[in-house]
Amino acid sequence: MLYAIISQDIANSLPLRKQARADHLARLETLRDQGRLVLAGPHPAIDSDDPGEAGFTGSLVVAEFESLAAAQAWADSDPYIEAGVYVQVTVKPFKKVLP
Repeated sequence: MLYAIISQDIANSLPLRKQARADHLARLETLRDQGRLVLAGPHPAIDSDDPGEAGFTGSLVVAEFESLAAAQAWADSDPYIEAGVYVQVTVKPFKKVLP
């Protein structure tokens, strides 16, 4: 089943994001390589593809996991959590309808 992992950053998270980004992306690339990743990306803090120093306010990952518990465990081990980037992470089932 698909699950949405919706994360909210702490204020001014950009320096922390930069430190943990390589490890964060490596985990997403593993999901992609396994054919389980539907989409992933950050929410820019301003209306721009490249927010620069404004940074990001959170992230969204939609991926396939065997259960809600497995999705939660994966989310809980995100390097951004260890780095202190996220203040809150919500994991919930997702039903893809379109496209």
